[in-house]
Amino acid sequence: MWALLVLIGAASVSAHLQDHSFDGQKVFRVLPQNDEQVEILNFLARIMEVDFWQPDSVALVRPKTQVDFRVEAEKTFDVEHLLKESGMEYQVLIDNLQAAMDAQFDSKARTASHSYEKYNDWDTIAAWTADIAAQNPDLVSRSVIGETYEGRPMYLLKVGKRGSNKKAIFMDCGFHAREWISHAFCQWFVKEAVETYGKDTAITTLLDKLDFYVLPVVNIDGYVYTWTNDRMWRKTRSKNAGSICRGTDPNRNLNAGWCTLGASNSPCASTYCGSAPESEKETKALADFIREHLSTIKAYLTIHSYSQLLLFPYSYTYNLPSNYEELNSIAKAASKELASLHNTKYTYGPGATTIYPAAGGSDDWAYDQGIKYSFTFELRDTGRYGFLLPESQIKPTCEETLLAIKYIANYVLEHLY
Repeated sequence: MWALLVLIGAASVSAHLQDHSFDGQKVFRVLPQNDEQVEILNFLARIMEVDFWQPDSVALVRPKTQVDFRVEAEKTFDVEHLLKESGMEYQVLIDNLQAAMDAQFDSKARTASHSYEKYNDWDTIAAWTADIAAQNPDLVSRSVIGETYEGRPMYLLKVGKRGSNKKAIFMDCGFHAREWISHAFCQWFVKEAVETYGKDTAITTLLDKLDFYVLPVVNIDGYVYTWTNDRMWRKTRSKNAGSICRGTDPNRNLNAGWCTLGASNSPCASTYCGSAPESEKETKALADFIREHLSTIKAYLTIHSYSQLLLFPYSYTYNLPSNYEELNSIAKAASKELASLHNTKYTYGPGATTIYPAAGGSDDWAYDQGIKYSFTFELRDTGRYGFLLPESQIKPTCEETLLAIKYIANYVLEHLY
């Protein structure tokens, strides 16, 4: 068996996953049973390019942990042979990645303009932020909180009825570039707010009494890159000194147990923590805005994908937050609300124990700033499509997620501090 691994390694010319036809690439799901099988996956990751989807780094793989990963086309046969030889339980989640990418665009809403039921590129989203504010001046205003590494403005929408001394909830989408359903949700949320204000009593009350700061895309440069060059790109696009590898994982770049558990100090890793906390212009802009508005921001919600989870602190430590019981009961009730529409089952709990440890994340950071209601959503699905959720699932995904968000927001409104 190890001889087979060495052969695969010898044959592995460092073909990068970045050569971007995804034709023939496969996504495997494995369930290593013991340390030896974990070691086989570690060895694979050392000798070839393996893109770990879940968990997002080989360092987090443990016996009895489900692992989803993608490999380049010319390695799939070798990898499959190896998995069989080792007796590891496995299945092919996605047989041809390019076909799955093409199939994402299955929405009936084929329009050149912005649509809430399809994936919009950055230029379309940027134009939409201006339009939605212009069309709803009494409910939405737009500001710029910073700019990205490549110089794009970071637009923030403030949604709520004008009023004095209002408390706020901060919500962001698109930390990780390839998690397109995340970006879609922030747009959907704003649409629902403006379309149902005055009709839906729950939304009307929330917008009368609270402001929502919505950052539709955190990692704009990375998102643009997923449209132009590499659909599977995750990180920012900043240059790293002394390395040919670009980008930092913005959700490992905040000062919450920075670069300890579940983050890498290698610039080539997908979970690279950056050269220092807030080294990325995008994370610094977000953190600066929240620090400046700490007296009013009472909840922090960050939207990711995939795996159908509702997480709360902590992820950088196994210690529980001081209001663990309260956060757990909110997450339980919000998950139940979410499931009430399409029966989509979510798992909830503290990040470190519910999925895996990850330092430098925005929810832990916000919580440690004193924002005691801090949650991370991992939207659909559980791996059938992974990061390539079809557009036909945007509407049901956003509808159900909105129910959970409304529940949390309402809870925050009733428990202001």
